[in-house]
Amino acid sequence: MRLALFEPDIPPNLGTQLRLGACLGVPVHVIEPCGFPFSVAAVKRSAMDYLEHAEIHRHASWEDFLAERPPGRLLLMTTKAAQIYHEFRFQPGDTVLMGRESKGAPDHVHEAADARLVIPIQPGLRSINVATAAAMVLGEGLRQTGGFPARLA
Repeated sequence: MRLALFEPDIPPNLGTQLRLGACLGVPVHVIEPCGFPFSVAAVKRSAMDYLEHAEIHRHASWEDFLAERPPGRLLLMTTKAAQIYHEFRFQPGDTVLMGRESKGAPDHVHEAADARLVIPIQPGLRSINVATAAAMVLGEGLRQTGGFPARLA
């Protein structure tokens, strides 16, 4: 599995997701432009010393990401979906795509997705933090596909 981040705009969330990818052995694709200058300094506090363990792929644009992305399905996490993520059948080659924290994903990104998934939440609330949502969905996908790293004793 892979995690892709569409134009992230909050450095601590990006750092947390890079750390998540490092710990779970999941490559992270950062689709730019980011809402901040993407640098080690910008994400260091939340990524801590995990950056050297993260597999990071940077894409200059959405078009570059589409041209360079590995094979497999593109699964967009969105509050505008009807399919609940834990009822979806994940496959090992899936890429979980998270939208921008401030704006979600534009229509052209929705149209490119093979599936659009949602995390059910309490009525009247907007959404779960993007890094928390990524952890929930990757956890379910890795559970279903047997993709968690082997636990060392």
